[in-house]
Amino acid sequence: MKLKTKLTLGVGLLFLLIVLLSVIGSVYINKLKSDTEKILTANYNSLEFSKNMLLALDKISTDSAVAVTDFQKNNKLQEKNLTEFGEREATQNLNLHFQSYLKQPSPDKEKLIREDLAKIMSLNMKGIERKSDIAIITAENATFWIVSLGTVCFLIAFILLFNLPQTIAEPINQLTFSIRQIADKNYNERVHFKGSEEFNSLAESFNIMAEKLQEYESSSFSKQLMDKKRIETLVNNMHDAVIGLDENHFIYMINDEALKITNLNKEEIIGKTAHEVAVNNDLMRELLKNIDHPVVEPIKIVRDNKENYFEQDIIPINITKTGEKEKKYIGKVILLRNITPFKELDFAKTNFIATISHELKTPISAIKMGVQLLGNQKFGELNEQQQELLKSINEDGQRLLDITGELLNLSQVETGNIRLTVEKCSPKEMVQTAVKNVEKLAEQKNISITTEYLIADDDFVAADFDKTVWVMNNFLTNAVKHSFQDETIQILVEKRETFIQFSITDTGSGIDEKYHRQIFDRYFQVPGEHQNGTGLGLAISKNFIEKQNGEIGVESFPNQGSTFFFRLPVL
Repeated sequence: MKLKTKLTLGVGLLFLLIVLLSVIGSVYINKLKSDTEKILTANYNSLEFSKNMLLALDKISTDSAVAVTDFQKNNKLQEKNLTEFGEREATQNLNLHFQSYLKQPSPDKEKLIREDLAKIMSLNMKGIERKSDIAIITAENATFWIVSLGTVCFLIAFILLFNLPQTIAEPINQLTFSIRQIADKNYNERVHFKGSEEFNSLAESFNIMAEKLQEYESSSFSKQLMDKKRIETLVNNMHDAVIGLDENHFIYMINDEALKITNLNKEEIIGKTAHEVAVNNDLMRELLKNIDHPVVEPIKIVRDNKENYFEQDIIPINITKTGEKEKKYIGKVILLRNITPFKELDFAKTNFIATISHELKTPISAIKMGVQLLGNQKFGELNEQQQELLKSINEDGQRLLDITGELLNLSQVETGNIRLTVEKCSPKEMVQTAVKNVEKLAEQKNISITTEYLIADDDFVAADFDKTVWVMNNFLTNAVKHSFQDETIQILVEKRETFIQFSITDTGSGIDEKYHRQIFDRYFQVPGEHQNGTGLGLAISKNFIEKQNGEIGVESFPNQGSTFFFRLPVL
């Protein structure tokens, strides 16, 4: 429980008891005052009136007129001060007896008057005794409650007096002792208070302070400088460019490699913001443009008349301070990895593939031509086995020709030398050309191809006719390969906002959703299927379509067939 809560409860209870004690005291004092006033104003006055009437009765024989007047005066006052039970009847009898006495005085009548007065005095004396008893009881009750509440207040005050100073003083003494230990550089000192939450929080803050002081003490300034030099040397000897920015994009670190490729001077840029430097530096401007979303494509930088390629990576820096739990963002590091050697190897590989593919294409075409000549039987008839052999050679030759064609296309894609002739094209004409190219392949499995056009006759797309037909041929060929015998492949051409979408749907075994992203990667083939391709067709198709500002994708589920589609801009 918090110390403030304890004090509030203790002092608040004491305050309430004191208020209650004051209220009870006031109530009982007022009650005693009321009882006393009743005795004085009622019974005492009646006794005084009765005494005066007795004195007047004694004087009637000597001073008749004055005594009678005095008696009647006090009698009237008594009639107005009737407070006890039976006093009214006694006063009435007194009036009757006194009137009879005035008419004819006699000792007997005087005696009756004295008896009436004695009765009135007796009634008031008993009233005084009764009211006195009530006042005594009231006083006793007042004494009981005042003493009881006073005792409780005393006990609470006593408890506060002995506990409160100790509760406050003991932690303060411990804290004072610990502060002196810290002042003597004993940073291992820790405090552990028990009790209120305030002192627990104070102890926690003190311990965090001591822990930080211990951390600072254990790492001397010279050691920190040495560590800083070591890190700077390590960063400067890296082959990757490193630029450090704080949370406000001020440059606090840049290594030699970064200075070389940016043509900057370290003394001129340290302490400046990256945006200030970017005003006069194209590379820094490019890096800042991509700082929140690093580009996937390598950055090409010309240095010493040579093209160099770098991969950009942005690394956020978050730290957890001593004694704290939440991580705090303190900046980021721009890292440029030099991938030039790998890029050169990739170019060499691509050139090798292009050269080999180009060289292979001519002899493979010659082989196919020779097979066709033999198939025409111009050089003699062939038996059944020879015909089967020629068919096998022809299929393998066509497969090799397709592979070399795909490799050539891939080399164009990778080198960026792909040439597109984008023009106004008819979607229907492209579909018809593609269907005609795969008709014979579909007939072998008795597969029918249906087309549906949900576009107007005057809807055209901006596309490279040959490249787009190649993509559609690839989709249709794959659909035929993966469809079952005697099934149907559906082609749907429809308009979607500013695009025309071409969809090819087959009835094959389908593709698991987890492979949808990878299926357009180079050399990827869905596991578990009998493959006889290179895994390049869809990758090349993706590049062809995207180079035409289009989109490509797939929708497929296991055992439910597949729908491959691409979209091209409407003219």
